[in-house]
Amino acid sequence: NAKNGLQENITILQNSDVEWLFYHSMFEEAVAGMRDRVPAIRGLICIDQAGTDSPTLETWCVGFEGKADALPESPDRLMGLYATGGTTGQPKGVCITNRSAETMVAAALASMPCDQPPINLIVAPVTHGAGAIAWPLFIQGATQLLMSNVDPESILQMIERHKVTHLFLPPTVIYLMLAHPKVRDYDYSSLKYFIYAAAPMSADKLRQAIDVFGPVMVQYYGQAEATLTCTFMSAQDHLEALKPGNEHRLLSCGKATPFAHLAIMDDEGNLLDPNAHGELVVRGSLVMEGYYKNPEATEASRVHGWHHTGDIAYIDDDGFVFIVDRKKDMIITGGFNVFPSEIEQVIWSHPAVQDCAVIGVPNDKWGEAVKAVIETVPGKTVDEKDIIALCKQKLGSVKAPKSVEVWETLPRSPVGKVLKKNIRSTFWQDQERAI
Repeated sequence: NAKNGLQENITILQNSDVEWLFYHSMFEEAVAGMRDRVPAIRGLICIDQAGTDSPTLETWCVGFEGKADALPESPDRLMGLYATGGTTGQPKGVCITNRSAETMVAAALASMPCDQPPINLIVAPVTHGAGAIAWPLFIQGATQLLMSNVDPESILQMIERHKVTHLFLPPTVIYLMLAHPKVRDYDYSSLKYFIYAAAPMSADKLRQAIDVFGPVMVQYYGQAEATLTCTFMSAQDHLEALKPGNEHRLLSCGKATPFAHLAIMDDEGNLLDPNAHGELVVRGSLVMEGYYKNPEATEASRVHGWHHTGDIAYIDDDGFVFIVDRKKDMIITGGFNVFPSEIEQVIWSHPAVQDCAVIGVPNDKWGEAVKAVIETVPGKTVDEKDIIALCKQKLGSVKAPKSVEVWETLPRSPVGKVLKKNIRSTFWQDQERAI
């Protein structure tokens, strides 16, 4: 991902034994910093013009005439190495086989049928979910439009101008679009699938998105290790969730796709009944082969014969999956388990809140105290007492934040996820233990 820090990309290149690196001339300086620190690299190719020590892609291709021979059919052949997000530690190389990739594509085609060649607007980095979405759309003859940076109004304009049918964005970018004063000035009637994923989305802002963009909101849940299509929440599922009595389903990430086997597991490896909370586990051909040259991490990820997602969830009687939180984000305060995402949903409903993160901070009495860190809507302010009162009203005193801070911006990863580990470290750096 070009938006990663230089050191993170060097680590990814070193860990994956990269030999050839293709880059754009705007990254000439970064590539110079990589060259000496990644000794396995034996070839650099600049895709748009001659680089300092590299030919252009066009020059390099001279002599490669005709078509390459088709590779033999090999479902278990390694198709690609994909870096994990790095939001909880050093990125690991995820080994995706032909079988896993084809399973993901098949699940996407089954859940998002299209009767015309798609026009897909790519804003998020193609190294993650936006790139995975592009694969099945290519099969349908898609036009792929790429934007080099996130600009809310430019995205709105592109949808109207190019009659975009497919769009994938993380919730943080959708929030920026919804907050734009001209969000209702453009025509979105061409949209068929507005896909959100990569992080939980505020139920209130999801209602607003459906109102603004139409009944086109859909959601996937997955991760690099089980690419993109573990679950799918259809546009119809969203409409059903708007009906009285079904509103809680706006917090769901949908049902298992046809090729993913999902279950909820406790720490002893027992599979749990519907509505019981535990770790979401998955198995099937969608799941990765393992982590590249990391047998310890591979073994840890598949204890008891299932891939462990690291997400706490439950599956209701109708098969809808609800992600409660990341296992490692759970707050233990005064002996109670508190899941930040539940509190974040309440805080997101406040009209002055653009985004938020709820974490546990050290506290002599409670062990951990619930704290909310908030980013406000541009031009608006929020009072700490109002946020605490809102949470007490909706959730009770145990789950309500004991304190609230307003930051100008929350730290985010290159794919738009709020980096809770960075926020948390601010409050735990002087502690002997981080729990």
